[in-house]
Amino acid sequence: MYNMLTGIRIGVSRCQAKIKRPLTDEDFTARHKFSFDIVGNELTPSAKYDFKFKDYAPWVFRELREDYFRLDPADYLLSLTAKYILSELGSPGKSGSFFYFSRDYRFIIKTIHHTEHKFLRRILKSYYTHVKENPHTLLSRFYGLHRVKLPHGRKIHFVIMNNLFPPHKDIHETYDLKGSTVGRLYPEEKAAKNPRATLKDLNWINRGKSLELGPEKRALLTEQLRRDAELLKKLYVMDYSLLIGIHNMQRGNRDNVRSNTLKVFSPTVPAIRRKPTSIKGTSPEAMAMRRAMRESDPKRLGAHDSLDLPEKDTGDRQQFIFYQDEGGLQATDEANSPQDTIYYLGVIDILTPYTMLKRVEHLWKGCSADRHKISPVPPTEYGNRFFEFMKAIMRGGGGGEKFKAE
Repeated sequence: MYNMLTGIRIGVSRCQAKIKRPLTDEDFTARHKFSFDIVGNELTPSAKYDFKFKDYAPWVFRELREDYFRLDPADYLLSLTAKYILSELGSPGKSGSFFYFSRDYRFIIKTIHHTEHKFLRRILKSYYTHVKENPHTLLSRFYGLHRVKLPHGRKIHFVIMNNLFPPHKDIHETYDLKGSTVGRLYPEEKAAKNPRATLKDLNWINRGKSLELGPEKRALLTEQLRRDAELLKKLYVMDYSLLIGIHNMQRGNRDNVRSNTLKVFSPTVPAIRRKPTSIKGTSPEAMAMRRAMRESDPKRLGAHDSLDLPEKDTGDRQQFIFYQDEGGLQATDEANSPQDTIYYLGVIDILTPYTMLKRVEHLWKGCSADRHKISPVPPTEYGNRFFEFMKAIMRGGGGGEKFKAE
């Protein structure tokens, strides 16, 4: 992690130091390379060990951060180059990635597969245009795309993105919804023992949940979901989901959910092994992260000399419709009056195209289950089903029962 943070600090700072200019087509494919070593040079400071860093499309991501996501440049760098809050839980989306949080719980640094990295670069111009035309988009907010090359040639690709969940509110329930109902159930007996578990579509339906939104917010959310789903269909993407975190204002923060599940640690410099060993079935990214965790002596959030999260909204997202209520979207009744629930939601895992492998998965799973209810379906069908499901689970939408497999 030391190399990730050092590269981010130098790469972002160098782009930031230049006078702003209009974007060109070349900016979307640009790659800025930095080499770090123990000696240092005129472009990069000395590092504690040798590594290489690539910053992809830095001017594009700078404009996205500053002009459309309204991030303060100095605040962004400060958040990403201080102490880090590490979640003990896995990703609520794809299980193959590993991520941790910035010190203020606002940003996520997430490792991604090389295929996802290439796909994001390929769709970057379409993504940029969509964000520009839809400032209130619910799609994941990508703030930077980078790569580090470690000694012995190992490469780690990663993105910096928004954390949907707030630093000042406990999340009491979490759901990952796709509109698919085959294999989309988290065992309720396990959920009872693990209140931080990410639940799925059938849990939502069986529990009789709905998004309690009045006419105004319901119309705004429906239209934005429609626009976002249309883009994803055009990009031939599937397997994405709507992540929903629920905060019950009556319970507030009395359960100390964040303090009990997050750890603070300072990344240390890993030892360089001349003959690194590999463990079958374990990704090198995850191995590196876990090794850094062990060596950094993680401390429970709120412990002595560690970092306390804020108890009030920082207000940095209030200009966005779906994050204007304490960083989220507060439930309302049919008269549009506020209720005692806040939803934190967004569309995640948007980097999975419908490849030949997914076509095979569709055919294979379709042999043993309803091929319209399984997760891997063609992008147009996926997008239409996703949108219809999200409309159905809002108040007055009829519920998700009709999406269940027979």
